[in-house]
Amino acid sequence: MSSDGFIWLQNQFYNRVMGSVLPLSWFAPRAPRPDALSMPEGRLKLQVVSHSWQYAHLSQFQLSSLVNHPPRECDLTYTLFHAAEDTGMRRLIDRFDKIDVPNVTWDWQVLPKAELFRRAIGRNRASLDSTADWIWFADCDLIFHVGCLDSVARAVASQRTGLCYPDHEGITDLLPAEHPMLNQSLDKEGTVDIDPALFRHNVISKPKGAFQIVHGDVARAVGYCGSIALYQKPTDVWRKTFEDTVFRRVIEYDGVPIEVQNLYRIRHAEKGRYASGSRWGRLRGQIRKATDKSGS
Repeated sequence: MSSDGFIWLQNQFYNRVMGSVLPLSWFAPRAPRPDALSMPEGRLKLQVVSHSWQYAHLSQFQLSSLVNHPPRECDLTYTLFHAAEDTGMRRLIDRFDKIDVPNVTWDWQVLPKAELFRRAIGRNRASLDSTADWIWFADCDLIFHVGCLDSVARAVASQRTGLCYPDHEGITDLLPAEHPMLNQSLDKEGTVDIDPALFRHNVISKPKGAFQIVHGDVARAVGYCGSIALYQKPTDVWRKTFEDTVFRRVIEYDGVPIEVQNLYRIRHAEKGRYASGSRWGRLRGQIRKATDKSGS
């Protein structure tokens, strides 16, 4: 059996057997139950954790949204995991690191590529190190527009649960690599912005990978699949994030939908994990276009 086939079998095991056929306690510490979770006192501390590999053209929209629309009702730590080899991302970080944003603390985290490519590694480290009341495990194609983060702070402040997620977002159509929105200069001064009219309403029905807003007590107690070796093992290629589903099994929270204002997502046909313009990248883009129906 190939190594990819063996990894697939392991993913199936953790998604189907762990916690059902075999006790969850064999694999992970138990997450705190609702009545044991602390409630924020005073000003809420929120953390956004994002990853970017060859996605600087998307990350600049996310970073710009924090500068253009910083939170007023909470204190935000923005953690971005990236690789030193990603020169576009480094240029972008140099550009935004000079900007002092009220209520926002930049937290740039460099990882070796082999660790960056297994997203759970960064998420696990952020979980264990965080002092936030709530942590949003996001993707770099999300945009936190006017009032977005404040609406999150208001919504989670009274929640006694381990996991929340936005109940809706605004999304673009699936944009080709040559779309003007995806080809703005990384070296320009200042920020970029979006036209919300270009985005359509999309219902979010479950806390999938980019929409997991986790109570800080839960994250610190169990990490992000930190006790499961498969999801903490470096890899030489970007791995599909099967661990997101496993994480929800580990923490034993299904997720509570919350109303989040002005959350947007840029959808893109060509994945940054593949070389720009490569045959495989173009093929993946064509497949995404052919199968695109729901905006997922």
